[in-house]
Amino acid sequence: MEHLWNEAQVNRDARALDFMIATDFVNTEYDSEVSDKAKFLADIKDPQFNLASLTIQDLKVSMYADSAVVVGIYHTKGSYQGKPYEHWGRFTDSWVFTEGRWQCAASHTSLLKK
Repeated sequence: MEHLWNEAQVNRDARALDFMIATDFVNTEYDSEVSDKAKFLADIKDPQFNLASLTIQDLKVSMYADSAVVVGIYHTKGSYQGKPYEHWGRFTDSWVFTEGRWQCAASHTSLLKK
């Protein structure tokens, strides 16, 4: 699911992400911005946001009855409003199995120091 999530972000596939994200999804970004599902999907569609690459590594998954917590490291490159960026960070995603599929209920990222 994490790899599909990243692929959907790079391809700006808001429809795929909509299917993977729970209705009450909450996203906390590295800069402390908190967004809900609607804002997260709007950001993906924003033409000023150009995500060139997104990779993940060092994944650790903790499974529970109908939920999973995934932690790892991400690396992303792109541009926003014409300004390039590159981030290395850690992420924690909380997934729940509901409505017959895995959905992300919460995501949190923080930057790694260079």
